[in-house]
Amino acid sequence: MTQSIKIGQYNIGTDGPLFLISGPCVIENEAVTLKVAHFLRQTGQDLDIPVIFKTSYDKANRTSLNSFRGPGIDEGLEIIRKVKEETGLPVLSDVHDAGEMEKAAKVLDVIQIPAFLCRQTDLIQSAARTGLPVNIKKGQFVSPWDMGPAIEKVTSISKHGVILTERGASFGYNNLVVDIRSIPIMKDFGVPVVFDATHSVQLPGGKGTCSGGQREFVGHLSKAAVAAGADGVFLEIHPDPESALCDGPNSLPLHELNPLLTVLKEIHRLVRSPI
Repeated sequence: MTQSIKIGQYNIGTDGPLFLISGPCVIENEAVTLKVAHFLRQTGQDLDIPVIFKTSYDKANRTSLNSFRGPGIDEGLEIIRKVKEETGLPVLSDVHDAGEMEKAAKVLDVIQIPAFLCRQTDLIQSAARTGLPVNIKKGQFVSPWDMGPAIEKVTSISKHGVILTERGASFGYNNLVVDIRSIPIMKDFGVPVVFDATHSVQLPGGKGTCSGGQREFVGHLSKAAVAAGADGVFLEIHPDPESALCDGPNSLPLHELNPLLTVLKEIHRLVRSPI
């Protein structure tokens, strides 16, 4: 079984081109968000790769009460709307509360279910009712074969498409490990599978009041995931990761994106070529 999902101007799917979900972890301000969005539009044009712009208007699951969460739903969605208007890119954001779903769906092209909430039935089904594609991030505590019921929570209501995103599994405390077997296991469900390379190198809560990260492993894991059959990659990027207000230690600087994508596209081509 294969699936193709219409997202903006793109048809993404299990038999399509490698696609990218990318952007800053959280909306810090309008200027940074638009800068990254225009950079991604140009990247997509230069490399002929479908790009879905990702950012968060509210990171409700930060480690500390004092951590930056974003501008909130109203201001955040207005900035995301400007991204769509200025770049033409389809847009994605995570939604943590079913009560925000209707408002978010008026702007977004894809609803993302955060990893920590991937078993929340009411939240997933409220996302399905919007009629938009739903990207469910596999929780750090969930096996790849347990994502079948999560898919069913969407498809029982909507036929507009499901994406599954791998983002690593908890390995002791403050650490994640990636089981590459999860890519082909989840692909057997017949839905597009994305590898979230930047969150997979996160060290959750590793700095006490915030998470750490090991961005030096992003490229290695991305290549392995695409070689294993990932249909897309999820990469959070920032003009200056060291000063980012969220997930800086595992975000890529802009100049590292294009060289990595060039390699990933070639790996994708090779593994999809008939033998």
